[in-house]
Parts: sequence; C-alpha cells; structure tokens
Amino acid sequence: MPRRNKGANWFVGTSGWTYDHWQGIFYPDDLPKSRRFEFYASVFNAVEVNATFYRRFRDSTYEKWRDRVPEGFAYVMKAPRLITHRKYLRDCDDLIDEFRRSVHILGDRLGLILLQLPPKMPYEPDRLGHVLERFDMPGRICVEFRHERWMRDEITQRLDEAGAVSCSVDSPDMRPSGLLTGGKGYVRLHGRRSWYDDKYEEKELKEIAELARDYADRGAEEVYIFFNNDAHGYAPTEAQRVQTLLR
Repeated sequence: MPRRNKGANWFVGTSGWTYDHWQGIFYPDDLPKSRRFEFYASVFNAVEVNATFYRRFRDSTYEKWRDRVPEGFAYVMKAPRLITHRKYLRDCDDLIDEFRRSVHILGDRLGLILLQLPPKMPYEPDRLGHVLERFDMPGRICVEFRHERWMRDEITQRLDEAGAVSCSVDSPDMRPSGLLTGGKGYVRLHGRRSWYDDKYEEKELKEIAELARDYADRGAEEVYIFFNNDAHGYAPTEAQRVQTLLR
C-alpha cells in the first residue's frame, strides 16, 4: 500500500476574495473593504486570482500582492483569456512571456499558474506541449480541461512528463478525475448541480477531503483545493469546513 507523504502541504482557499455579498457571512459586518484580503489571508493559506484572466496588472500590484501575505501563502494566478479563450493557445508566445514575467514578481508566493482550456478548445496536444515549454516552468502550471476530449492517456502522460499538474474539476458537467501529475494534486469546485451557486453537502465535503488525502497517499507534495461557488458565501464557509476535515 502506498505510504502517505507526511510532508504534503494542503493549500485551501477560494477563487477570489472581493465579494460584497460575503460581508456578514464570511467577513465581519464592520470590516472595511480595504482589510478584506488581510482577513482572508488570516483564515486561508492560498487564493486563486481570477482577475488576471480578464486584465493586466502593473508590476506594483504584483509587488503589493507579494508583500501583503505571510510566509507559506500561495497564489494561483489564472492565465489571461487572450491566451486560452481568444487564441486557443495559438500565436501567443509574446503574451505568455509577458504574463510569466509578471507572475515571477511574486517570488516564492507564487504557487501555480492556472491554465483553463475552454470547452471549444480544439484537441491539439502539440499546441499544449508548446505552451507548457514556453512558460519555462511547467512544474508550476496547472491545466484545467473543460471538455472530456482531453481526458486521454496521451495528455496525462504529456503533463506528467512535463511536470505539469492536472486539475480535477467538479462541476455540473464533470466530476473530479483524481489524476495526479507533476507530483501535485489540484481540485477546483464550481458547484456540483449548478455553476457557482450550489451548496456542497457534508458528505460531498468529506469526499473532497478524502480525495486530498488520496493524493497524499500517492505521493503528492502539495494539494490545492479551491471553491469557486462564491454565491451566498458558500465558498469560504465550505473551504473552512474542508480545512477542518483535513486537520
């Protein structure tokens, strides 16, 4: 039987933190907006930054993100949609170089880069391989596939050989694959019955925690778990519950 990696690090958090409707549910009623992230980082040790998917940020913003979190905190930065959803990974070397330079500003606070491939993304394994090489740090790339055409042994092998991470997706369209590549586990939870506004039941949260333990049993050094069901404050509440289960 595989032995659990006793040194496995759990990184648990949510996809973003700037949600007004979390006030009074996760954030205290009297907490100023300017202190939300400080509060967030006192509860969780990781966050997905989805804002980089939509727009560019100045170097000073990356420097602020780097300096405002404690040691051991990890950012997962979502790759720009120009790369993934507009160009479908084609002819985007300059965009990759620019984004790679920006995220390097985070230093050791950079956990991973999330490369989300849209459902309409053509099946082009060589194109994906080129992009992993272009980022020049494939061990820090996590790939989220939004269509099962990519769930093939060929892709799993490519990711593992490159050291890249496979994202286990939980959504109305997919269930977590549990694939372990690159020595890291990653689970992204969008809502099981409906996108972004579904509440996970206790038994489902226990399943998620068990999947994380299973990654560790198979030798994962790091396991990332992010809740993207931000409606009604579900995400931070359920992320805290998984934290407790993993303790």
